[in-house]
Amino acid sequence: MPPPSPLPLPFEPRQTLLFSGHRIDSPGRTPPRFPPHLEAAAAARIAEALDALAADASDIALTQGASGGDLLFAEACTQRGVPVQLLLPLPETEFIAQSILPSADGERWKKRFLDLKTRLPWPPQSLQSPDGDAFERGNLWLLATALACGADKLRLICLWNGADDNGPGGTAHMLREVKRHKGRIIRIDTRMLR
Repeated sequence: MPPPSPLPLPFEPRQTLLFSGHRIDSPGRTPPRFPPHLEAAAAARIAEALDALAADASDIALTQGASGGDLLFAEACTQRGVPVQLLLPLPETEFIAQSILPSADGERWKKRFLDLKTRLPWPPQSLQSPDGDAFERGNLWLLATALACGADKLRLICLWNGADDNGPGGTAHMLREVKRHKGRIIRIDTRMLR
């Protein structure tokens, strides 16, 4: 069971914007899933999704903070005044080592993560000693936190190639869980980005 929500919010959000998506590929990843040259296109599509939801300061955004989709989403939310809470599936140092640095241009993504942290209303929260798969448990923690704000407010934006190939705790897992709770889903297919 995931820990309780870390969010004693000073307001009731209009919508809870949840994000799950691919990291920027590690150098040499075969087959590619989210290659670095698609970063700008993904950022534009995430921005479009947030605009379609009229995302603003009356909402809350939840994601992990990995390189690629998570950070693009969090940055786009902060540009719109949406408060962002990062829920890390591992202690921050381990999370950076596993979910940021292995990506292409990992040091640049690490800097973006650290810069983003300084602009957030709350510090990132971390699972310290997860039982089982940390990323699956992290997904469930994100979802439980979102649902605590009201199932009818749940909006998932996902950046995903449609393959169920990244095991427990991946984007496919999050998508299934959100569908099970009847949340609204906006899917951005990385295979369609140019």
